Amino acid sequence: MENLLGLLRIRIHRGINLAIRDVTTSDPYVIVRMGKQKLKTRVVKKNLNPEWNEELTLSITEPILPIKLLVYDKDTFSLDDKMGDAELDIYPFIETVRKRFKNIPSGTIITKIKPSRQNCLSEESSIIWENDQVVQNVFMRLQNVERGEIELQLQWIDVPGSKGL
Repeated sequence: MENLLGLLRIRIHRGINLAIRDVTTSDPYVIVRMGKQKLKTRVVKKNLNPEWNEELTLSITEPILPIKLLVYDKDTFSLDDKMGDAELDIYPFIETVRKRFKNIPSGTIITKIKPSRQNCLSEESSIIWENDQVVQNVFMRLQNVERGEIELQLQWIDVPGSKGL
């Protein structure tokens, strides 16, 4: 707890046009990794456009570590099949949270991050001031796979008694 800066809530909204790993479909789930932390969504059966709408929360002690997303197809009698991966640099989001905005209208776009060869963004990502919080909506293009995207949202949570940003 002494090194805790705060919590990062990740809302895994949905997968878009994911790869087929069974005969005509897949049973996808997402693993979120950051450093030694590992979280997992539920499995959505037989769906290439799954809607998880799940909130996963990471403890942030080092704001420089990237978030790794790993998508798998759940199999019963064999190892789960890989369906792609993506990496998200949270540094721009953390730097925006550090600015401690006040008295700006909800819905204000603070900054935009463009897709590039250095990131897995499939479209421009906006960091927004929404309901007195900094949030970032992200569409991630999966790598090492023929197709697929993951839509997610980042939200910072201050923890009383933590070091804070």
